Amino acid sequence: MPAWLEVWLQFAFCIVVIGFAGVRLIRYGDAIAAWTGLSRSWLGVILVGTVTSLPELVTGLSAVTVAQSPNMAAGDVLGSCVFNLAILALVDVFYRRGAVYAAASGGHILSAGFGAILLAMAALVMLASTQGFLPSVGHVSWGSLVLLALYALAMRTMYLAEQRDRPAAEAQRPAVSLKVALTGYALAAMVIVGSGIWLPLIGVELARIMGWSDSFVGTLFVALATSVPELATTWGAVRIGAIDLAVGNLLGSNLFDILILAIDDIAFRPGVLYLHVAPIHVLSALCACVMSGAVVVALAYRPVSRVLHLGSWASIALLGLYLINALLQYSHGQ
Repeated sequence: MPAWLEVWLQFAFCIVVIGFAGVRLIRYGDAIAAWTGLSRSWLGVILVGTVTSLPELVTGLSAVTVAQSPNMAAGDVLGSCVFNLAILALVDVFYRRGAVYAAASGGHILSAGFGAILLAMAALVMLASTQGFLPSVGHVSWGSLVLLALYALAMRTMYLAEQRDRPAAEAQRPAVSLKVALTGYALAAMVIVGSGIWLPLIGVELARIMGWSDSFVGTLFVALATSVPELATTWGAVRIGAIDLAVGNLLGSNLFDILILAIDDIAFRPGVLYLHVAPIHVLSALCACVMSGAVVVALAYRPVSRVLHLGSWASIALLGLYLINALLQYSHGQ
């Protein structure tokens, strides 16, 4: 078997495994939420959005410690943010029961807004680091500490908003017990962790065989693979009409992904992570920031019309920005 085919088969196998585990996470996570009384919006942002980002967390840590590829780690995190927002656009395109942005809760504006702030700050941290404007504490940039503080502020603010505007209970009795749900949740998370450790090693080998840069492979291919749980859980939520769960999952994943960037910097022992990544990653961060801004506007304006019977203007813009970023990343990766 040719070496390139073997690597591609390993990559495809990783996607299948992560996708299967992601579906299990949404099922058991939904049961846990029902037993604990969480709303679907809060479940999407915190529980599902965080756990479906476990592949990005483990892949990033593996990339900066085992594979020694900071570009793979940064590309995975920021590429996942762009891809998650493209998934939201696809949900709007394929969901024919109504307008997604009109059906979603206005509370998602908060998570989308914080996502734009965190992404803009990540771009600013990378730019300031390359210019020598940001000091560091040992090998950790002050910028990472700012990102950690902003993430904590976002979680605190959304928690207070959830408590203030808590909707009426919507849960029905889960089909499984809390013990079974917790056990299944833990097992699915372990599968994702194991696959996440393997994934960046495959990505580095793929980049070597195909002659592509780590930045390109991380931003497009590894980011796509680690976003399979978001894709699987979002599709599952849409099928049952749980739009708030789907939107909250994607926006919550982006918030956690930026936290992962700071964690990767802490784990990268050779120095400040942002000094070892390609400038092209700033483009992904800014592209995802603009896409988040478009989501904020769409959630506030709540468009119901479709452009060319496809999706709202916001979704067309999101897909256009994703393709532009992909083309620029491809040009840089050659």
